[in-house]
Amino acid sequence: MSLTIRAATDEDFEAIWAIFRPILEAGETYALDPGMSAEQGRGLWLEAPRASFVAEREGEILGSYYLKANFGGNGSHVANCGYIVADAARGQGIAGEMCRHSLTMARELGFTAMQYNSVIATNEGAIRLWQRHGFDIVGRLPGAFRHPRQGAVDALVMYRVLN
Repeated sequence: MSLTIRAATDEDFEAIWAIFRPILEAGETYALDPGMSAEQGRGLWLEAPRASFVAEREGEILGSYYLKANFGGNGSHVANCGYIVADAARGQGIAGEMCRHSLTMARELGFTAMQYNSVIATNEGAIRLWQRHGFDIVGRLPGAFRHPRQGAVDALVMYRVLN
């Protein structure tokens, strides 16, 4: 059963929110308000980014990512992404496929690099995955994230040039 990655539509948001909301509420990987409303989530995931995508298998949305400029103006050539995978679909390579897809899409949209601003140091699986896809840790922000169980933990800045 192959995975399809396609542009997200407004109709996909209910499925995206069903994945994103528990991730937000857990408060372990995103430096966002765990009580974010669905309306705010829609703005973050579908309206503000340059593009948003879903990963689906047999019509079931298993993950999603957004792609945007990391900064405006003279920093707008560097992309930034946020990725989510449904809990039941973890460990199936979906995040890796979305990462590959996002790197291709970023190049097609004219970005020359990609930066992740806040990869939580306790999210070891994500760190290994991004490193496998060519990202380097270029900065460490000591205690920059208040993990709900582990207290203050570091956040990493990860970066890669898009060749």
